[in-house]
Formats: sequence, structure tokens, C-alpha cells
Amino acid sequence: MNRLPLFDRDTWQEIFGTIRKHKLRTGLTALGVFWGIFMLIFVLGMGEGLKNGVFRNFGDRAMNVLYVWPTATTVPFEGFRPGRYPRFTLDDVDFVHNNISDIESISPRRTLSERNVVVGDNTESTEIRGEYEDMIRLEALKVYEGRYINERDVADKRKVAVIGERTRELLFGDDTGIGQYVRIDGMPFQVVGSFGPVKIESWTEDDMEAIVIPLTTMQQVFGGGQRIDYFVCSAAPDVRVSLLENKVVKALKERHNIAPDDPRGVASDNLEEEFGSIQNLFGGITAFLWFVGIGTLMAGIVGVGNIMLIVVKERTREIGLRKAMGATPVSIISMILIESIFITSISGYLGLLCSTLLVGGLDAIMVAQGTNFENFHHPEVDLSVGIGALVLLVVAGAVAGLIPALQASRVNPVHALKDE
Repeated sequence: MNRLPLFDRDTWQEIFGTIRKHKLRTGLTALGVFWGIFMLIFVLGMGEGLKNGVFRNFGDRAMNVLYVWPTATTVPFEGFRPGRYPRFTLDDVDFVHNNISDIESISPRRTLSERNVVVGDNTESTEIRGEYEDMIRLEALKVYEGRYINERDVADKRKVAVIGERTRELLFGDDTGIGQYVRIDGMPFQVVGSFGPVKIESWTEDDMEAIVIPLTTMQQVFGGGQRIDYFVCSAAPDVRVSLLENKVVKALKERHNIAPDDPRGVASDNLEEEFGSIQNLFGGITAFLWFVGIGTLMAGIVGVGNIMLIVVKERTREIGLRKAMGATPVSIISMILIESIFITSISGYLGLLCSTLLVGGLDAIMVAQGTNFENFHHPEVDLSVGIGALVLLVVAGAVAGLIPALQASRVNPVHALKDE
């Protein structure tokens, strides 16, 4: 009973015998495949680390958030000269909210820079923010202790304050400060909580140091009328924020007599557009890394094919003898393919294993040592990429051995046995 070459002991003895006979040649060929898959997985893992680091800068902010603020106009319109700086007020916020149904929530903000904050003998100079209760959700911040300002604080113009975590530490030390008073430019405000970013990073310094009070209270205590610096709004479910952006900008330009074709006057920014741009950038980077990695891998595969051609040439008499004794072309092809796939798969698997361990080891070292790069975080190898690489190796090994195998199957037994 004929056994399949894959399960034939003699076939494997011949394969290992050939490998032992040509150790250096086989080793160099395997090294090419090993290095190809190693570099493919390694550069993809490093690419993921770069991608994770950049996307981490978005924090937990929703992708449906829109920021809108006024800027100087550049186009004359309806008697107004260019260079006019429109002033946004709470009436603009109410107008936008009431007339654009695609808005889910909205919150204005006004800031007072470098105001003196005093607690006992401690004095700090920090930014004061006046805003509504929804801002903490829109900005993806969190309450560390106590609570944030609420709707009742805004409606009743209460003199309450929520303090950035770093400012709280400077003013109160180990105490939470909740229930105590801080004096902002001489005016007392009761501390109701502390807040900050979900994850503390170098780019969240402002949130760690600011103090938030109700916007209505800021208007009453510090003046400024209804003026605001900017507002933030989120799109309703199933509404793209980029479409909402066009509606909001158009409405505000009409309201403030700004030319529709003026690129300035009303400025806006949405994370969806920025996020999409970065996604497209990393899509191109990933494609390039795949191109380079697969190119390197293919160079190793070509080496396997060349070696198998040499093997067929060296074993011409043996193959001719096998065919003279009744070996079928299928058995000859299978013998060559198995050897090619074996060399490719083993060397490729070792390359995959080593690169995965290296990427994982780098991540583990960064976590253990607390290393934190601004644009590089958590390098990783996706499971689907590993599986895809293994499948690619098997297919590539078969392709590399196919031409030598077909050449072997066409060997003429009579001519082969005459060769010296």
C-alpha cells in the first residue's frame, strides 16, 4: 500500500539527509526566510506602537465633538470691513442649539487667565474656566473627588468651584479641600470637587491646573456680560460631526454678517476630521510597511526556490531512477514540495516567534520601567497578522518549490540515468 509522501518515513529521512549534507546552504536559505518574516512582524509591531501613541493623544474624547470659536474676518461683507472680530455670546449658543436639531449637547466656555487663587498662606496663579455642566463629558474629563458643577449651580449662579488636581495639591496638600473656600481675586468660592484628565499626560497640564466655576457666576462676579470664548457641541447619534460642522458655521456666519465664502470669521475643528486624517496616514504607513516586509520575505522565498532548483539538478539521477522504478509525477512533485514547505515553514515560524517575543518584550520593559513616549505606546502584533503570516509562509513555500518540482517531474529516466 502506497503511503502519502507527507507521512512516508523514507521521504523525511531523505529531506533530513539532504539538509545535513548541505548544512551551510540550507542554513543561509532558511536565514533569508527567517529575516524576512522577522522584519515584517517587527516593523508592523513598531508601526502599531506609533499608531497607538498618536491615537492616545485623543484621549477618551468622542469623535463626534465639534469646537467652534470666532476669528477675524478677511472678506468685506454688507458694509463691514475685513479684520472685524465677531464676539460670541450665550445667545449664539442658544440660537445654535435651538435651530440645529443635529446637536445632542452643547456647552460654552470662557476663560480668565492667570488669576490669583488664595487658601490661607498659599497663593497660586491659574486659569479660571466658566462653563456649563456638560463640558466635563464633552472634554472627556473625570471627577477625582466630590462632584462637578451641575445644572442647579449654573441656574442659581452659585459660588462653587471644582479644582484641577494639581492645583488642589498645591493649595490643600493631602486634604481634598471639599467644603473649604478658595479666594479667586478676593472673591470666596466653596470647593465642591476636584477634576482632571482620565489619563495624566504632558498634554493635559492645563486640565490639571485649571479651576472651573459656573459660567453664570463668572459673568456676575467678574463681568464680561454674555461673552464667551468658544463652545463645544456633540452631534446627535448617527449624525456625522463633519456635516454638523457645516450647518453650525453657516448659521453663525449668517447671524454675524460674515461672508459665506470667508474662510475665517468662524473657526471650527472636529476630532472626526483629525482622526480620519491620521487614520488615512497610518493606513498608508501600514501599507508601506507591508510592502517592505513582504518584499524582504519574498527575497528569502526566491532563495528557497533557487536552492530547490539546485537540489533537483543534483538529484537528477536519483529522480530518474525513481521514475524508472514506477514513481509517479505526483510523488516526485510532492517530495520536492514537502522539502520546500518544510524549510520555509520552520524558518518562518522561528522568525515569527522571535519577532513577536521581541515586540512583546519591548512592551513589557516599557510598562515595567514606566517609560512613556508621547507618540509611541504599547507596540503589539495583531493575532490576525500572525495567522496571516503563517498562511503566507505555507503558500510561499509551496510556490517556491513548485517550479523545481515540476521540473523534476519532467525528468526523462533514460537521459537521467546516462548522466555522469
